[in-house]
Amino acid sequence: MSLILSLLLQAAAPVSPPTEPPIITTASGLRFQVLQPGTGRHPTRADAAVVTFQVRLAADGTVVERTADTAGIPVGGSIPGVTEALLMMNEGGRYRFWVPARLAYGHRGNPGMVPPDADLIFEMSLLRVGRPAPPRRH
Repeated sequence: MSLILSLLLQAAAPVSPPTEPPIITTASGLRFQVLQPGTGRHPTRADAAVVTFQVRLAADGTVVERTADTAGIPVGGSIPGVTEALLMMNEGGRYRFWVPARLAYGHRGNPGMVPPDADLIFEMSLLRVGRPAPPRRH
């Protein structure tokens, strides 16, 4: 076989599509997918996390919230699914989380944003971990 024919056959070989990262389910029922692993610190419940995120309704994909830039959130003061999610991330990581309603807003929902008993999909990047600001004194 000639070198040219060999090169043409190699170039025409089918290319495998990129594989999706696996989806893992925790004991609580939170499902997650590591889109980009982080290499920095893990937050604790006492920390604040600087993140970017987008939240969609799992039922139809409607975006119900997203950060315009970055947001600082208390790790231990979020809905249970977000707290659990943040605790497993490292700074620099980007994950996708499927949060069942019972780990989100449950039967009450979040009026004007999330209907009752809604499962949510978060795509979140953990940019930085730090200590929360002390409470303001008036």
